[in-house]
Amino acid sequence: MANILVVDDELGIRDLLSEILNDEGHNVEVAENAAQARAARLRDRPDLVLLDIWMPDTDGVTLLKEWSTTGALTMPVIMMSGHATIDTAVEATKIGALAFLEKPITLQKLLKAVEQGLARGALRKPAAPLMAQPAFLVAEPGAVVVSSSVVGIETGLQSQQSFMLDKPLREARDEFEKAYFEFHLAKENGSMTRVAEKTGLERTHLYRKLKQLGVDLTRGKRSAN
Repeated sequence: MANILVVDDELGIRDLLSEILNDEGHNVEVAENAAQARAARLRDRPDLVLLDIWMPDTDGVTLLKEWSTTGALTMPVIMMSGHATIDTAVEATKIGALAFLEKPITLQKLLKAVEQGLARGALRKPAAPLMAQPAFLVAEPGAVVVSSSVVGIETGLQSQQSFMLDKPLREARDEFEKAYFEFHLAKENGSMTRVAEKTGLERTHLYRKLKQLGVDLTRGKRSAN
C-alpha cells in the first residue's frame, strides 16, 4: 500500500484514478491545481505522483521543474496528458519525470506505470535486510558507508559498501542500485525469480537493469557455494 497523489484539473479524471487506485489498496490524495499539489506534497509526502500537464494556474511541467530545482522531487512522478507533444514528454523526462501516460489512460497502462514507479521509488530508500538493518556511517566528509551483516555477501559474514556523495546524482544512484541488487542476488543465491519478487520488478526489466549496472549475475551463486 502506498500514498499516491493525483493532480488533475478534471474532476472525472481525479475520481476515476482515485477509484482504481483505492481498489488496488493505495491511499489516494487528489489536487485540482498546482497550489493544492504543493500543499499535498508538503503535507502527505506521497510515494508517487500522477501529474497532469495542462492545468489552468501552473502547468505540470513547470511544477515538476519547480520541485526538481528546489530539491522537492524526492518521489517518482508520472506525467499525464491528452494533448502533449513528443517534445513536451521528452522535456518532462529530462527534468525528472519517470514516465508519460497519454489520455485516455487504460487500466493496464495505469497499473503497470504505478507498479514501476513505486518500485523505482523503493530503490531510493535504504534496503531493509531480514537479518539486520543496514547501518549508515559517515566514513569521511562526503562519504557514506552502508554496513550489513547478512551471510553470503563480500566476506561471507559482513559487507561494507562506501558511497561517495560528492559526485553527480546519476553516478551515485547507479552505485547504490548496483550494491542493492548485488545484496539481493547474494541473499537469494542468484535466483532471478526471487530477486524480481523481492524488488518488485518484472524479470525481463530486472535482467536489463542488472546488465546496465554491470552486475555480475553469477556472484550470488558463487557466494552460496
